[in-house]
Amino acid sequence: MAAIANTEYEGEISDHGDKVIIRTTPSIIISDYQKGGNLNTQRPEPETIELEINKGKYWQFVADDVDKFQSDYSYIDDWTRDSSEQLKITVDTDVLGSMYADAHASNAGATAGAKSASFNMGTEASPVALDKTNILDYIVDMGSVLDEQNVPENGRWLTLPVWACGLLKKSDLQNANEMGDDTSVLRNGQLGMIDRFMIYRTNLLKTVNNGTDDVTHIMAGHKSGLTFASQMLNSETLRAESTFGTLVRGLQVYGYKVIKPESVVDFAARRG
Repeated sequence: MAAIANTEYEGEISDHGDKVIIRTTPSIIISDYQKGGNLNTQRPEPETIELEINKGKYWQFVADDVDKFQSDYSYIDDWTRDSSEQLKITVDTDVLGSMYADAHASNAGATAGAKSASFNMGTEASPVALDKTNILDYIVDMGSVLDEQNVPENGRWLTLPVWACGLLKKSDLQNANEMGDDTSVLRNGQLGMIDRFMIYRTNLLKTVNNGTDDVTHIMAGHKSGLTFASQMLNSETLRAESTFGTLVRGLQVYGYKVIKPESVVDFAARRG
């Protein structure tokens, strides 16, 4: 989330149900200049958005004393690290599995493009069939959709499922000279940046079956589109009450909101 979302906010999270205040950048009006004329002065007021920390995930397990004494390694530490990793995956799955629905109407569907309506971003009923010959073209199209919304170029991101990353490695990107790089992506496995997008590989994108195909909601955007706030409230170890053992648990609370829908693209695709 730190890579694709705005995580700057005011206030501290102390409990589930808290609210943090997000200040958005106001739009500044550009005026025509006339020599000798009076200048118009604006008094912009930043809008504030309340982000409610209304979600929480936790883990808890008990380690029996008998197992602890018979074990030759510190499995409590091992289980705790794994629980923390699974917690992060669960939170990311929640956010990535729903934010695509809040993309701007002009950034999704078969007629995407705020000005031209000429880019096919697919739908669940009629997804785009991606293969190694066209995936680069559609990445460029996603960038063009953001361009038509005047989204800044710096800070753009693109989340791709594993199978789409495989198509990229089989595409023309495998030729180092195509990228102006000394080593091809086929050799080093790094996707890096393509058409101003920093590429992120993930297994956590929303995938639905339309009755015929598995359709993945690939997302592209800018960090200004999504706001995310999270806090690990509790991580504690204590004696279990109902058995002879150690109780280990952790609680994370969080909230998220798409605050600039024009900065998020929903691209519905299937493997061609």
